[in-house]
Amino acid sequence: MDTVTPGDTETTRLAKLASFHIVDTPQEHDFDTITWLAQSLMGCPVALVSLVDADRQWFKSRQGMDITCTPRDQAFCAHAIHHDAIMVVEDATIDPRFADNPLVTGEAGVRFYAGVPLRPHAPGFGDDLPAIGTLCIIDRKPRKLAETHAAILRDLAAVVCRMIEARRSAVVAQALLREAGQHAHEMDRKNRQLRQAERLAGIGSWWLDVAEQRVEWSEQVYAIHGLPVHTPPPLDAALRFYPEGDRAMVVRCLEGATQRGEPFDFESDFITADGRIRRVRSIGEPECIDGRPVGVIGVFQDITDRHTREEQLRHSASTDCLTGLPNRAAFELRMETALMASRAQGAPLALLVIDLDGFKEVNDRFGHDAGDEVLRAVAERMRGRQFTQSFAARLGGDEFVMLVTRPRDCARLDEVIGDLLRSLRYTVERGGLSRSVSATIGAARFETELTRADVLLRHADLALYQAKRDCRGTGRIFGQGHVIGGTQLRSGQAADQPAANGSPGLPRMRRS
Repeated sequence: MDTVTPGDTETTRLAKLASFHIVDTPQEHDFDTITWLAQSLMGCPVALVSLVDADRQWFKSRQGMDITCTPRDQAFCAHAIHHDAIMVVEDATIDPRFADNPLVTGEAGVRFYAGVPLRPHAPGFGDDLPAIGTLCIIDRKPRKLAETHAAILRDLAAVVCRMIEARRSAVVAQALLREAGQHAHEMDRKNRQLRQAERLAGIGSWWLDVAEQRVEWSEQVYAIHGLPVHTPPPLDAALRFYPEGDRAMVVRCLEGATQRGEPFDFESDFITADGRIRRVRSIGEPECIDGRPVGVIGVFQDITDRHTREEQLRHSASTDCLTGLPNRAAFELRMETALMASRAQGAPLALLVIDLDGFKEVNDRFGHDAGDEVLRAVAERMRGRQFTQSFAARLGGDEFVMLVTRPRDCARLDEVIGDLLRSLRYTVERGGLSRSVSATIGAARFETELTRADVLLRHADLALYQAKRDCRGTGRIFGQGHVIGGTQLRSGQAADQPAANGSPGLPRMRRS
């Protein structure tokens, strides 16, 4: 909980902060690496190592913020230093402590904050004092902090504490880090906690020497490659871990960093030393001296599990769960893509709208399990070998569609429809009784004056209703007078009847 610091305790805390001789020191690459990792992993625009002085908070390292300090009475971190573990503000505008804070109401627009107190050990000072500062992340929109992100933030804060402690006893190493701008992999060798954080997050760090085309890897990079820790392979050998089709993209990213000073962030498939296919993310940025790139420093992460989950979600969002066919959303997207190709290149295109005859009778007589059996059987047959070059989808209920794009199939559309009519005949048997299901098909070809998908769909619908009026179980092509096929369900087996007096009625209104 937030507390008021007694005078003697605050005096002692400030003395402890001063003992580290860190306030107002130059920016250091090793601290910047931590805030860069926090910013990248949490997806937040701002990440800071903040030290709370007597009347201000000063930033030893900052990502996404230009200023170097703010008044202490505005600092979220001045509250966080009294917490034991982590302070999270999900929406500052509704938090009474911060709703009127200028950092919230002003141009900074702070909404989300998460800060881990920094309590590095110092001889002569108790470890139970309020913290000297925080490792924190800030966002300009409200959000929640996932437990996995909280754990990573705590581990990165522990690394910052060890680094602050190391500054007192490693003056030579500190000077080398300041003067030469040591890279993340050097910090790995000097700091055991950072290597532990890498293993925890499944992230490795790497560095490329531009002049020598030599790479250096942390232990986790070796682990992701499936290699024992030793001298890393030459750059051209390292590139061979990427599939051949992705290597040119990786080379372009490295050239952009080394020749034009461009950072990069990409995802790619990846083949480990033992032949496993993984998904990786690589982030890199140039290291420059006097404005000239001399190296590239970056991080490398195995994101296979996350990528698999995302692919599963994308598949679920575009797939009909009962039949396994693409759903309406996937069809509409594919339809627009096909129309664009037809308009731009004159590629042939035909749309088939398929309605099942007798399906309602099967549901009413035998139940929905039998109806589901029919739908799955129809979907399986629409995926048959003779239709593999076409795109089939389920719109909903007993309505299906098929996009025909292969020129040979578009030229022989009557035959394709006839094959499909024959394939979709299905008989359900239960308890000595049987009911047959067939399909009626309406089709429409792409015409140069067509500008919208709904017009092509309406033409196919009109052809479907003409076919239903003529004879269930047949097909019609919009603009053509003849009937395709001719196997009509026997009396008593069809689920629906033609409109009264032979009228085709109005086309169905399809909901998007």
